[in-house]
Amino acid sequence: MSLDSLKAAVPDHAKDLRLNLGSVIGNSGLPAQQLWGTVLATAIASRSPIVLHELEPEAKANLTPEAYTAAKSAAAVMAMNNVFYRTRHLLSDHEYGNLRAGLRMNVIGNHGVDRADFELWCFAVSAVNGCGSCLDSHEQVLRKAGVQRDVVQEAFKIAAVIHAVGVTLDAEAVLAK
Repeated sequence: MSLDSLKAAVPDHAKDLRLNLGSVIGNSGLPAQQLWGTVLATAIASRSPIVLHELEPEAKANLTPEAYTAAKSAAAVMAMNNVFYRTRHLLSDHEYGNLRAGLRMNVIGNHGVDRADFELWCFAVSAVNGCGSCLDSHEQVLRKAGVQRDVVQEAFKIAAVIHAVGVTLDAEAVLAK
């Protein structure tokens, strides 16, 4: 199971995705931990069993046990936060913003990896899940930590491509039945 297997599974009508997948992962300028944590977190967020099955072993091989767990934690906590904060943002009654969230999210402060890496993974998951509030919040933290815009953009490029590959391969699996 690998990136090559996943690329080979992409149908010809989506060959741009195949090329982009090879580019955003194979030619990324991100350090290995940032890259593979972003890949794992967005593969989980894509909700595609095919994508997760193919990319998880390679991510696990390229991450420390702490980073592997932290990337999964970023995907988990952002699955909750993205729904909560996106909903709060979309409601026309802005008074919800003044109410206490009351949700546990201790992992955001206690994840075991460099804070910028964890924030990048949360940001990338938020891109997949489409939460503008979370995107803004995590992007601001990243920028204040000195993370450059090209690194932030690299994370949402990875998120976009992994999500698109998941949508495409899952659709092909259904259509083949």
